[in-house]
Amino acid sequence: MKIYLLHLFLLMSFGVNLQAQNFSDSIRGKVTCNGKGVQGVVVTDGIDCTLTDKQGNYALYPNRDVRFVQMSVPAGYLPQTKKTIPLFYQEVNPEKRNTYNFELIKNPRNDTDHIFLVQADAQVTSEDDVRAYAEFLKDMKQHVQPYTGKKDVFGIDCGDIVGDTPSLYPSYIDAVSSLNFPIYRTIGNHDMTYGGRTFEYSYRTFESYFGPIYYSFNKGEAHYIVLDNCFYVNRDYQYIGYIDERTFKWLEKDLSYVPKDKLIFVVMHIPSSLQKKLRYNTLDQDETVNTAALYELLKGYDAHIISGHTHFNTNVCFNDSLMEHNTAAVCGTWWRADVNVDGTPRGYGIYEVKGNRLKWVYKSAGYPLEYQFRAYPAGASEEYPSDIIANVWNWDDLWKVEWYENGQRMGDMQQYQGYDPMAKAICSDKEKVKYDWISPVLTGHLFHAAPHDKNAKIEVKVTDRFGNVYTQTIENK
Repeated sequence: MKIYLLHLFLLMSFGVNLQAQNFSDSIRGKVTCNGKGVQGVVVTDGIDCTLTDKQGNYALYPNRDVRFVQMSVPAGYLPQTKKTIPLFYQEVNPEKRNTYNFELIKNPRNDTDHIFLVQADAQVTSEDDVRAYAEFLKDMKQHVQPYTGKKDVFGIDCGDIVGDTPSLYPSYIDAVSSLNFPIYRTIGNHDMTYGGRTFEYSYRTFESYFGPIYYSFNKGEAHYIVLDNCFYVNRDYQYIGYIDERTFKWLEKDLSYVPKDKLIFVVMHIPSSLQKKLRYNTLDQDETVNTAALYELLKGYDAHIISGHTHFNTNVCFNDSLMEHNTAAVCGTWWRADVNVDGTPRGYGIYEVKGNRLKWVYKSAGYPLEYQFRAYPAGASEEYPSDIIANVWNWDDLWKVEWYENGQRMGDMQQYQGYDPMAKAICSDKEKVKYDWISPVLTGHLFHAAPHDKNAKIEVKVTDRFGNVYTQTIENK
């Protein structure tokens, strides 16, 4: 009753027409852990947000066209999970009830120190693809095995789970359940349902399997936000990267509960931008057209955007407090080859969070963690046929790429934009890649240098932003 009266007072204070509100239809409930109420949990219907009181109670006044009531799982707790799907939400059914209770699990590990794995674009289109994906998952399972029972581990899927084949969602769910940890998912353009008259129809099938298309949760000193930026325009298959106003309004309210000293992660399928400076007047399907508004909301936070979609790997440092990690595809060249169209091996990102400090690395499936670049001998590249080449797929501005000839340091390798030799050869083999539209992409994480002695022993040394050193030797013959 006290909560009811408080909301009533606030509504009157702001001049809300109380006669238009039907308080009997309020969404209400309780958030508990081991039967005891949990205070301070953010609960939302995707439009409004509220906090639970000392007893764990909450109330949200009715809004039209809401499909879920959900909680932003607080740090120190875990949601119930079913086959890797976190059950932080319930579907609203006004005909049956207006009470929605949630039971949290106390996290047995200190989640201020946690690890999450990021994958993108599994894009399965057949049961054969699902079986190939199941093999890929063995690499993930092997990597996290040493952390089992010691650290909080979860996954993030940046979308395009299926390739326009929603009938494969059950097979995908069964395959990925072997990971035995929660996975938070965003919808990709190939996860949409086509043919409806509006954007709102496009995400209904996805929601029926995985829940709401935008939500948040917390781990230690970090706040995670998952968004849908795949805006279906109902012209055959067409879409743009776009965040709608309803999502932005919810995001403003969600962030109002998050102190500025928290580390922020924003997960979405389509990148916000693939270059530091936003391009003028573009509707590129590989970028989010109204991303400037997102950047504005993230000001004052140390924020990282995590995306997929492109089937290549790139990192963009917009400024000292905002960075984007665009993750290469799990499926490589659409399950026809193990490398992406920029030469990045199929794999996944590994992010380690300690308090509000972050480290990350890209793990190539089937290779040791130290495999962070591929070196080519002279003659491999059409752009620089006399030079050695290095493809450093997780490079960013703070990495260093050097080369040595017969043990002597020769200097930094020169960065250039071009085609990875292996990716170009694979994409040219149309019998292998099957699809005519597959082609290599220009990438900026290539480096070249001209040997002085064609018979010399060449070593490439790469140092990442965290001081880790990786080397490869090239024997020019």
